[in-house]
Amino acid sequence: MVLLRIQLPLTLSETIGIRVLFVSSLSDRLRSLGVKVGASEISPPLKVEKYPIERVLPGSYLETDQGQAYVVENDYPREYQHGNQNLCLEAPLEALEKWAGEPGLHTLDIQSFAFLDTETSGLAGGTGTYAFLVGAGRFEGDQFHLEQFFMRDPSEEGALLLAVEKFLAPCRALVSFNGKAFDAPLLNTRYTLAGWKSPLPGLHHVDLLHIARRLWRDRLPSRTLGNLEVQILGTSRTEEEVPGWMIPQLYFDYLRSGDAREMKNVFYHNAMDVLSLAALFKHIAGLLADPLHTTELHSIDRASLARLFEDLKEHELAVQLYENSLHQSANGLPDELFWDTLQRLSFLHKRRGNFSLAIPLWEKAARSGQIYAFVELAKVFEHVRRDYQQALEWTQQALKCVQKSTFSPYERAYWQPELEHRLERLLRKQAGEEHSDAKE
Repeated sequence: MVLLRIQLPLTLSETIGIRVLFVSSLSDRLRSLGVKVGASEISPPLKVEKYPIERVLPGSYLETDQGQAYVVENDYPREYQHGNQNLCLEAPLEALEKWAGEPGLHTLDIQSFAFLDTETSGLAGGTGTYAFLVGAGRFEGDQFHLEQFFMRDPSEEGALLLAVEKFLAPCRALVSFNGKAFDAPLLNTRYTLAGWKSPLPGLHHVDLLHIARRLWRDRLPSRTLGNLEVQILGTSRTEEEVPGWMIPQLYFDYLRSGDAREMKNVFYHNAMDVLSLAALFKHIAGLLADPLHTTELHSIDRASLARLFEDLKEHELAVQLYENSLHQSANGLPDELFWDTLQRLSFLHKRRGNFSLAIPLWEKAARSGQIYAFVELAKVFEHVRRDYQQALEWTQQALKCVQKSTFSPYERAYWQPELEHRLERLLRKQAGEEHSDAKE
């Protein structure tokens, strides 16, 4: 260490000299320790390579009144297979139209349908949520044409909305998956906030999520589009797939960094959603158009179709589907669903006045302890057959059944008063009948 003895006061030149000496000594000391001094020896910063979306996914620029919209386009030929389905619709749409409550749907040409899915900056919706990627497909000639509209920056939202509107202009129907609850309201909000009228409300809308729940809720624990792809369409996604819950964060990362490489996986996810919409739409339309002759249909699915057609008042078709599901030997119904299906079929026969078909079903259900079946048998013998003795016997058996320990107090409290009342009435009727016979 260098010690300096300084006598005050110092002149200005002496003060400067001391400072130079101190800085020089400090610099020498730092150099001896391997520390670089000054900016001359600092390496220049590494060059950061840019990955704009144009480099990751080549597309085109669509000119609009609000500027350019970036669009990625792909075409899929008629013979393209998405799992076990191709994309070309051949089945008539009358049954699907009736279920969807969209009069006139079956009259539309397939080229009038748009298949739409959005990727958004949030999964909850609301005015702060953007649709930064909109995938829309439609049939053009022998091909399925897919366009994906991407918002490279939030300032491009107006251009994206106008580009989507132009794509939908020739279409008269929309097919989505949960689109009635999410995609359509979100896009309607974005158009409204931009001061424009949304093109969506004027379209017929078929939301496949709702009918998928009706068709497969008893067999599939999950009815997400991804699970339906595997279980119904027989396809699965590649390693390019990215979970939907990650997509908003990936977009925010892209906006911060300008690195669009992760967006390639998001585009893949969106494209698969749109293709699956088209394939699932074809599959469901085929099921509803000819459910009796669809091969390799699970008995659980037949029962679900039967309930759907029963709701549509297509009773003859519902009866055949119920019977097929009950009698199908392979892939039998689970026990609870079997008895529910048998009950529904018996009530359809009753509603149509076919008691000769309903009675054997009720007798079978009664043998398994189904209390409703005893009651129905008592009703038909009392009111239809006028056989009070038979009605009385079925009522008495029902009361014995209710007293078993397998019945809960709630079930017993529900059934016992009704059965006892029926028993009293039948005893009076029987006594009156015997009295009448004695007089004769």
